[in-house]
Amino acid sequence: MSRDPGVPRLLRRLNDRAALELLLGDGPLTRAELGARTGLSKVTAGQLLARLEERGLVEVAGERAGGRGPHAALYAVVPSSAYVAGLEVLPDSLTVAVADITGRVVVEVTLNPADGRDPVKAVHAAVQRACDTANVSLSRLRAFVIGTRGVVDPLTGDVRISVDLPSWHVGVLASLRETLGASVTIENDVNLVALAEHRYGAAAGVDDFVLVWAGVGQGLGVMLGGRLHRGISGGAGEIGWLPVPGQPLPSDVRRPQTGSFQRLVGHDALRGLAEERGVAGATVPDLVRGGGDDYLDAVAARLALGVAAVTVVLDPGLIVLSGDIGRAGGERLAAKVEEAVARMCPSRPSVVVSRVAGNPVLRGALVAALEQAREQVFSDTV
Repeated sequence: MSRDPGVPRLLRRLNDRAALELLLGDGPLTRAELGARTGLSKVTAGQLLARLEERGLVEVAGERAGGRGPHAALYAVVPSSAYVAGLEVLPDSLTVAVADITGRVVVEVTLNPADGRDPVKAVHAAVQRACDTANVSLSRLRAFVIGTRGVVDPLTGDVRISVDLPSWHVGVLASLRETLGASVTIENDVNLVALAEHRYGAAAGVDDFVLVWAGVGQGLGVMLGGRLHRGISGGAGEIGWLPVPGQPLPSDVRRPQTGSFQRLVGHDALRGLAEERGVAGATVPDLVRGGGDDYLDAVAARLALGVAAVTVVLDPGLIVLSGDIGRAGGERLAAKVEEAVARMCPSRPSVVVSRVAGNPVLRGALVAALEQAREQVFSDTV
């Protein structure tokens, strides 16, 4: 009976991948600890570590004292074995972060694009600046994930609609890949925030939740079964267009205009709401942060209309408030939205505020980029 020569190779590759993930999450580990956690014998674990060390993926990172015998070597993933880049593109700025394969950010830079009409040139210049600052060759970047406002086609990866970034259109992705390589991905910014929340924030360990982005624009990041739900055209989560009572409906979405829910909870609307109640503040987040219960109740009631609509359709169990308004309102606003939603629909999701530190779009872009890079690097060890 003949044996498939590919089976041992496949098993080694699977064992290598499992070991590398353990070293990333729980390392550094000794050979014995790695063997115990993977179910491999000490001999097999030793062969695995030698193979990964030879490939430059693993290194001895110290020693652990044992009983009377010699100290055991501690192994860890080599941080410099690969790098990734995450980017956030806004109308007046472009922020780039470069991280090593362990996820440690080695540099973050923000630039004002010299020529916003040429996104390929602007992205390339920003990434090159970040690499130069970090003393990392651009050729060592294994994945690039770019977060932008607008609708991204899930089939082609192109930006299909972006009111704030008109130069980001169909064809930009292909040009970026010609310049930076095939590993460039463009993703909706709110989807990336949901990824960051799932990895680091209030939704860590929760596979069904909705992130509500309340800010200059309105958006949803929908996570179902641990995976982002983008919709057939990439338009899932464009909650700014949600029809709501008392607000005019768009007459023709092909023309520049504001959706009904956006008219209700956007910055202009909340500024007007503050003026009606005599609440003062330099910016809308300041108004929300410093407003009394009456103003916060009114803001929560408006946000709750959108949250309730999502709840009766998806029944997610957890809603995370993010964006500058969501963060400014904090747990007070989250609690008021939760109470208002419970009055409107039969299910009562928990509503909490974002717990992702720093720039959530950038952190989500790095999460996505690291997943891509690790798939490449860790799947080619044999």
